[in-house]
Amino acid sequence: MAISTSTAPTAPEGCLSAPAAGRAGPIDSARLRLRPPRVADADAFVAMLNDKGVVDATANIPYPYTRDDALAFVERAGREMAEGRGLVFAIEERAGGGVVGCIGATITAASAELGYWLGRAHWGRGYATEAARRVVRLLFAQWGCTMVWACPLPENAASHHVLEKAGFAFDRRERRAMPARGIECDLDLYVLDRETWEMARAERPRVLVAAAALIDPDGRVLLARRPDGKAMAGLWEFPGGKVGPDETPESALIRELAEELGIEATESCLAPLAFASHDYDSFHLLMPLYAIRQWRGRAEAREGQTLAWVRPARLSDYPMPPADIPLVAILRDWL
Repeated sequence: MAISTSTAPTAPEGCLSAPAAGRAGPIDSARLRLRPPRVADADAFVAMLNDKGVVDATANIPYPYTRDDALAFVERAGREMAEGRGLVFAIEERAGGGVVGCIGATITAASAELGYWLGRAHWGRGYATEAARRVVRLLFAQWGCTMVWACPLPENAASHHVLEKAGFAFDRRERRAMPARGIECDLDLYVLDRETWEMARAERPRVLVAAAALIDPDGRVLLARRPDGKAMAGLWEFPGGKVGPDETPESALIRELAEELGIEATESCLAPLAFASHDYDSFHLLMPLYAIRQWRGRAEAREGQTLAWVRPARLSDYPMPPADIPLVAILRDWL
């Protein structure tokens, strides 16, 4: 955050204990929110899990699945997290707010077994990989695990692909129980150890993006909604874009505003306001935010995005990528 040289920032209360507090969520990834399951989720769970194709790939979920099953699951999840025996999260779309599945881990000593499921309507969007990466990071970085593993069915190619994208490697095939099915069957053991995870994190790219808080004469701020087909589609953000290898953040932002909005700004009109540093698991984002009050031309959507001029007090009503969220409070205070 941008601060004056004469005033030190005030640390958030309890900041030193944040890792422990963060164990139970909610936790945001690029498109998802992982949070403890609620009683209000019961009907959504029942609707998604009364699909034999979804349930047959799991070891412990009964079929047919009833509301009583859902309520028992919510109660059990809360108890397990309170006792420190595991993590259980409902997976929620940040743009739409709907529940799409669940993910969790059973923790034993320094190892954890990862499990997840998604409703059929949400397959093929990369949600399972995104959620898995975020939970794995939590297990290694905050729970001190040295090994995370998962056991999909051999024929579940989609789950194998999820685990491989999240950094897991096939270890062996072994016979294991499927309690809800009342059978034993061969399962494929995938593992990820802490050292391998840390090495992969050290190699993830750093992405530099420049963003603008365009402020009109009425004090409203321009937000742009990412169009379908783009990463984090449906979320609102401050306009801007990636900084090229031969660009400064200022020159990149001027170029992006011309391309995306058809407006002309000069470097002298860019006031550095704050910056974001955010770990998106597969890359690390650095994003300076500039306040701009003067430009030439009328902002119009030129790349399929939706635009909205928003009062500062209403900025939090718009779901944003996690990196943008801390900038809202800074911008409101500055305005």
